[in-house]
Amino acid sequence: MKITDIRAVQPIAANSPPDWRTSMGQILVAIDTDRGLTGYGVGGGGLAGVHVVRTVLRDVLLGKAPEPIESHWRTMYDATLPFGRKGLAIMALSGVDLALWDLRGKAELCSVARLLRPDYQPKPLPTYATVWDEVPSEAVGKYRAFKLHVGHQPSDDAVSATVAAVERARQALGPDCPLMLDAWMKWDLATTLAVARQIAHQRIDWIEEPLPVDDLAGYARLRGECPIPIAGGEHESTAQGFRELIDQQLHRVLQPDVCWCGGLTELVKIYRLANAAGLRVCPHRGAEIWGLHAIAALAPEPLAESGRPWMTWVGGQPEIVEGCIQPGDEPGFGVRIDEAKLPT
Repeated sequence: MKITDIRAVQPIAANSPPDWRTSMGQILVAIDTDRGLTGYGVGGGGLAGVHVVRTVLRDVLLGKAPEPIESHWRTMYDATLPFGRKGLAIMALSGVDLALWDLRGKAELCSVARLLRPDYQPKPLPTYATVWDEVPSEAVGKYRAFKLHVGHQPSDDAVSATVAAVERARQALGPDCPLMLDAWMKWDLATTLAVARQIAHQRIDWIEEPLPVDDLAGYARLRGECPIPIAGGEHESTAQGFRELIDQQLHRVLQPDVCWCGGLTELVKIYRLANAAGLRVCPHRGAEIWGLHAIAALAPEPLAESGRPWMTWVGGQPEIVEGCIQPGDEPGFGVRIDEAKLPT
């Protein structure tokens, strides 16, 4: 089997948010072969990512066999190294890598979860929803856990506003439902510690990305002083990038995004490194089909975050039922794409 074309587009649904999550956060990659099989993956980088796929990445893979994926990953990484390593180029590469994994599953008539673990048995996985400030009453009971996005609070009011939001959420959810926070890189060390010390009694599973991602010294301080576990990694790239976080134990919970961090090839490596170090991996947007198979096959403590509801152009996405989600057993990721409805 040979690759005959690698295509990329930026689908935008009518309800897609008018910010970077649409303009830069998502692209669709399709890899065609001479056997009539097409693999699909979602990456990032917007129109710039589309350009990287259509030029550099297409050039290095066109005419080659789809295997071995791991070798192709290195070839693509080396080709983008002069302008890549992290961010946009790796986001684009992620979509190509996922499409190759989809092809591998289709060629072997095997789901991606079974590719990752041959003895895998499908079962429902618990999910959590990310909400802004408040837990909607209609959402209570629909998910097994919740995460409050609180990073937009004014800096002079972040502590009191966050403490109040946590108190309201805990009252709405009761004492046993897991609850997390996401500060989205907007706090400093003093704010993080002040918040954590005032809400530690509220059973908070983690505080996500309270500091800018490159403030490794600050995260080292939190490692020893914060009474609540720290999570992060949504904006990190490649297993090599995660290695320092893991070696220094800067995060207790690692959150790679499979559509941005380098694809499934890198997510598998991150799981191996984290499991060896006794750290937890909870992929960003893990309930989306692209990361869901890895969670199902590789996670000792599976927990899948709710995904992007505006990505309605991805068919085959499993539904969340009674707080749980289960990947299908179709070949590859099991996605269905109606290309007639996509831009060219």
